[in-house]
Amino acid sequence: MGYNIAIDGPAGAGKSTIAKLAAKELSFIYVDTGAMYRTIALALLRAKIDIADVHAVEALLSEISVSIRYIDGEQRVFLGTEDVSALIRTEEVGNMASKAAALEPVRAKLLSLQRGLAEENDVVMDGRDIGTNILPNAELKIYLTASVDTRADRRYKEHLAKGETCDLEEIKRDIEQRDFQDMNRAIAPLCQAEDAVYLDSSDMTIEQVVKAITERARRAEA
Repeated sequence: MGYNIAIDGPAGAGKSTIAKLAAKELSFIYVDTGAMYRTIALALLRAKIDIADVHAVEALLSEISVSIRYIDGEQRVFLGTEDVSALIRTEEVGNMASKAAALEPVRAKLLSLQRGLAEENDVVMDGRDIGTNILPNAELKIYLTASVDTRADRRYKEHLAKGETCDLEEIKRDIEQRDFQDMNRAIAPLCQAEDAVYLDSSDMTIEQVVKAITERARRAEA
């Protein structure tokens, strides 16, 4: 049975970055559940499937496979045999992933994969409902958040660093919309687990957030 760290929080809170660094520091495996949902979202977009057509979604799910592999110590996400790690980080895919994650068939497809990884390994897993639904018995739960303005500014700078044109106010609206979708979906909505540590990173550096998490993990293991 692995030691599990569950990190939940809203879009743009830095969960993936923090989880990766914490996992490396602790020599744990990092599991990016958001990448799994984004991979399904990419498949839905490619197939031009209406998210409201549950039967069409189920049909597509029966035809595709999503898997995680570790290549040279780096997590890569595959749709079938295609490495889509670099294709799933667009705003369009992210928005579709938020909608797809509200569908029970989508969640069911990924649940066994996520829990299986956690049972067999020491993992840091991040997402929207890890501590409340996927890994309710995780040894350490973190609810990582930041203000909307801070999260929008981080996304804005990420796009600029990649040479992409973007609008800060539009990014802010997208984040607010995704927050609403994630917190109000009928199945496994985003919320803080009762036993989770609340961590607001608005005024913290990445190093400070990672240290706060890894120190708690080490104290718990001691």
